[in-house]
Amino acid sequence: MRIPVVPFLIFFLVCLLADTYIYVALRKRSRGNNWPAACLVSSIVLYLWLIITVALPRRGSDDGQLRFIMWSLFGIISVYLPKIMFVLSDLIASVPLLFHRKRLRIVSKAGGVLAVVLFLAMWWGALFNRYNINVTECEVSVDDLPAAFDGYRIAQISDLHVGTYMSDTAFVEKLVDSVMALKPDLVVFTGDIVNRRSDEMEPHWRVLSRLSAPDGVYAILGNHDYGDYSDWDNDAMKGDNMCALYDYYGLMGWKLLLNDHAFISRGNDSIALVGVENVGDPPFKVYGSLKDSYPDLSDGMVKILLSHNPAHWAMEIADNENVNIALTLAGHTHAMQISVAGLSPAAWRYEHWGGLYYDKRGKNSLYVNIGAGTVGLPMRMGATPEITVITLKR
Repeated sequence: MRIPVVPFLIFFLVCLLADTYIYVALRKRSRGNNWPAACLVSSIVLYLWLIITVALPRRGSDDGQLRFIMWSLFGIISVYLPKIMFVLSDLIASVPLLFHRKRLRIVSKAGGVLAVVLFLAMWWGALFNRYNINVTECEVSVDDLPAAFDGYRIAQISDLHVGTYMSDTAFVEKLVDSVMALKPDLVVFTGDIVNRRSDEMEPHWRVLSRLSAPDGVYAILGNHDYGDYSDWDNDAMKGDNMCALYDYYGLMGWKLLLNDHAFISRGNDSIALVGVENVGDPPFKVYGSLKDSYPDLSDGMVKILLSHNPAHWAMEIADNENVNIALTLAGHTHAMQISVAGLSPAAWRYEHWGGLYYDKRGKNSLYVNIGAGTVGLPMRMGATPEITVITLKR
């Protein structure tokens, strides 16, 4: 769990300004009651809590401490975002004062109601909505698709982050049961199965091993799977961590594609499933090589690519006449775990953050699954855990 210094300092300053505004406003409007003192004391407690939480080590901490940090930050943010919303509305309500008119109290009251709604929505997303699995059905037309694959169904899941659940397997069991009920021809997982370390898999691998399909379960690695978000005493320990993750994939019976490919056959017809290791935009490390993953990317074989970060599609695949990849399946974005009426803050960071996209030629398509798990904040406002069922059509 990374906490960027500059955004954190900006957030801290904005929170401080919001608390100052609320304290001054309460002193003016409270007429001698104890609300200003209560506001001051609660703010001091929250700031101390925030400072202690941020000061705790994260990269070398155990899962229990990381879980405490995660929930602490979420609790603080769930208080201050509504506060900031209320302050903005109250400032708008006070604009008429500049023209010697009455403050628009109804705007302040509406802001207070919206602040409460936001607080409740965030906790709904943390306690309930992050477990509400959504199945998205999607048809993708593919030029020159072999007849035997017309109607072929692929179930995609992504970004499990099983370490967030520690030893609680209930959600992972629910996800596996949901995928199995769909009876796909093929299951693919597009990376980030853990948060930091491979031993997060221990409580969950038996449950995940129940996942199956006639043509198997294929997977790739995501940026969280390489152990880069944990401290290691030496490179050998980090290497052992990777070997342990490979062993878990073997125990589950999932086929891990590491800059490699496999052919899926139906009678005399075949398509290629290509899996590349993590490639994306900074600050994420590049481990993958599209060129190494398949001998001739421009040949006539229908190819489906698994690539964790959708930025890779924009970088190397979209509108590239030398790359014939019919469909790329990605994850990574989580829709930033917030999506309301089809809008997500992820759009500020990623051009392709969720759903189906086509390049300008209409030749190469991309589907971005918004993930099943959570990382950072244990919440999904909208942006429910997704299982995608993609049906290939001629």
